[in-house]
Amino acid sequence: MNEKEKAIYNEIKRELSEVIIDKKVNTYFINKKELRHYYNVGMRIMEIQGDNSRAKYGDMIIKKYSLRLTKELGKGYSTRTLKYMRSFYLLKKGQPLDAQFVSWSHLSKIKL
Repeated sequence: MNEKEKAIYNEIKRELSEVIIDKKVNTYFINKKELRHYYNVGMRIMEIQGDNSRAKYGDMIIKKYSLRLTKELGKGYSTRTLKYMRSFYLLKKGQPLDAQFVSWSHLSKIKL
């Protein structure tokens, strides 16, 4: 490669590297926002459920909410998913909502 080709190659590589970095940064912030929303949903479920003595009531509410959310918002709101959100809230309750969150895929491995 001559000097001009090298220079243009390096410019192209820099541009493409910035795209890769931008995508990773955007993905990080999107995931962080999603986790914050999932945490908040879990917190709301626990609010309606009350203490552990009302766990069956909480499961009934989750089923009801799941059906309605799926009807109104589409797929992705199964009872299992809402239970994961509740578990996520309980797991992280009282901890700062920061970059040290457990990922959503880690949570899905927790036995409900």
